[in-house]
Order: sequence, then C-alpha cells, then structure tokens
Amino acid sequence: MKTDRFEFKGSLGATLAGRIDRPVGHARGMALFAHCFTCSKDLAAVTRISRALVARGIAVLRFDFTGLGHSEGEFASTDFSSNVADLVAAAAALRERGTPPDLLIGHSLGGAAVLAAAGQVPEARAVATIGAPADPTHVEQLFVGSRDAILRDGEAEVELVGRRFKIRREFLEDLQAHKLEDSIRGLKRALLVMHAPLDATVGIDNASRIFAAAKHPKSFVSLDSADHLLTRREDATYAAEVLAAWAGRFLPEEQEALEAGAEEVVVREAELGRLAQDIAVGPHRLRADEPRKLGGDDTGPTPYGLLLAALGACTTMTLRMYAKHKKWPLESVDVTLRHDKIHAQDCAECETETGKIDRIEKEIALAGPLSEEQRQRLLEIADRCPVHRTLHNEVSVETSLV
Repeated sequence: MKTDRFEFKGSLGATLAGRIDRPVGHARGMALFAHCFTCSKDLAAVTRISRALVARGIAVLRFDFTGLGHSEGEFASTDFSSNVADLVAAAAALRERGTPPDLLIGHSLGGAAVLAAAGQVPEARAVATIGAPADPTHVEQLFVGSRDAILRDGEAEVELVGRRFKIRREFLEDLQAHKLEDSIRGLKRALLVMHAPLDATVGIDNASRIFAAAKHPKSFVSLDSADHLLTRREDATYAAEVLAAWAGRFLPEEQEALEAGAEEVVVREAELGRLAQDIAVGPHRLRADEPRKLGGDDTGPTPYGLLLAALGACTTMTLRMYAKHKKWPLESVDVTLRHDKIHAQDCAECETETGKIDRIEKEIALAGPLSEEQRQRLLEIADRCPVHRTLHNEVSVETSLV
C-alpha cells in the first residue's frame, strides 16, 4: 500500500487534510470515506478499513472535516451542512485529478453525511454506511446536558471523547433542518447498511429506518458484537471484507481494469510485516512472504513458491487446451512441483559442471480414460508450456531506477 497526502479547499474555505491510500498497480475503484462526529481520518477503525479495502484493490481517500485533525478551520463554525459540503468538495477534488469516487462510505454521523451528499456526487455507484443514524439530530444525545445552555447562550463547550468542543446554536438548528429519509428515498444507487445490534451509541433501530426508506438494490449486514467505533481489529477487517466483496459488483468491470493494467506486475513492500510483499497483477492482488525461520511472517507463498505456481498453472492450462483441441477424454490434471538446489555433478544432462544448480521436479497426474499413447503425448506437451520454455531459454532482465 502507498499513502499520498491530499489537500483541497473545504466548503468554508479552509484547507482540508486527507490521505489517499492506494493499492499496488491499478486500482479497481476509488472510495471516499467520511469519519464519525469529532473523529479524524486517523481513527483506528477508519485506518483499518481503508487498509483492508486497499488490500482488495480499492483506493481510499480519507480526510479530516473542517476544524478537525490536521485540517484547517474552526470546528465551532461547522455544522452538518458544512460536513456534507466538505464531502462534495472532496469528490470534486478527486474528479479534478481524474479519479472521482465510485464508492461513498460513512461511519456514524459520517454515514448520514454520505447519504445526504450522494445526490451531488454523480459518479458514485454505491453508498455504504457503518453505524449511521437515520436522523442527524441523533448526535444531540452526545451533549444533551448542554443543549439548554447552547440554546440560551448561543454556544457552549461540551466534552466529547475526552476533548472540549464549542457547539453553537446554529449547529442544532442545522441538524433540525435536515430530513435524511428524503435523501435516502431518492438515493438512486446501491446501498449497504452495516450496523452492530448491540451498538450502544447509535441503536440498531436506526439501521432499520435507513433500510426501510431505501429502495433496491439495498443490503443489510449485521456486525454482530462490534462496538460503535469498531475498536477491535477483527471487526474493522470484517466490515472491510464485506464492503469490498459487496462493492465489487458496482465498481468498473474487471475487464476494464484488466485492460488498464494487465501488462505489468507491480510489487511493493507490504505496510505490515518484515518481508511481506503486496503484488498486483492487473486487477488481481497477491501476497508473497518468507517463512518465520527465514525472517518473514509466513503470510503468503515465497517467491520460489510463486514461481512454481506459475509453472504448474501454465502446465495444466497447456494440457487442457491441447486435450480439448484433440478431443481427448482428459478429465483433470494435477501438477506437483518441488524446487531444490543440487550439485551440478549430479545432473548428467546439465552443461554446468561445478557448483550447484536449481532443480525443479514436476509430477503430473492425468485423470480420464486416456490411452497410453495419449498420456505420453501429453507428457511431452507439458514441457512446451510458455513458462517452461521461458525457464529454459535465455532470459534478459533489464533493471533500472525510476
């Protein structure tokens, strides 16, 4: 994963700070993430969900709303309307760089904001909410004890998650002005509602109201025992996995992604792990690593394991295509490969006479009522697959710095 700083002008003129997390190679799509009330783009759940989406090929812009995190501006001057407008501004900034958001994701009040903003982001194909309220006024319960003072004096300081924030009367009035269910009914795009039944901050009844107001296609996923902020890593990862799988059908077609990036393989060091590598082959994502005894974390096959996999896959594909062309009754092919280094003197047919050489053993099991002649011919064809020939031919690898 690669992370780039991303700044843009917010709805109130302040410079807003964001991060674009990108997968290696070509991204399947772009997601715009709105965090919860008074939170930041660096909240653990936001970061984990973003990283999990990136691992599945989806780029993510997460940013701090006006007056929060690393963004400029005064929080006291903001309201729900300005948050919605900040989201629209973020989408416009992405549009200017040629990557408008395909997916809008909002957590808690950020979920309400993406529902309200979706109509102003025409490129967004789908919207997903996590623990979102069905009515923005729900946030008032966080400072119910100060509500009278805010209305009487025009503003008051309230303590939220251990920090002091100034809330003004205009903020409360703006919340009252929004009828979110009207926006949900007119969404006209796919919706995923994710909510934890035991959410003590935003009750599950909110998910029911959002789901009932929305038109199809719509989906609901229970986050089981997760808390509102998805503080447990496994809860955030589960939410991201479901999100990525669901969003896949609404993102650009795989063929589009394939045409855009299939000619190259990109390998980048994984953000987590000592030797782990993230690999992009067109729209596909792989992971390589080393076993723990060699200093890795064993989160994926070794580079040699991937090499053997390439040879094995090429072999079975070649045999399948040949048997199909000949109309032979080949039912299945299994290839088992092993890599080792042996002394050159132990290889009678090798040109190298000293030191050690690489040896790959390839065992092929053919199933089906094939004749002995057909089996022998398939054995010959197995050594003619393109990868096998590449390994035997002279190969030029040109390395350069970019």
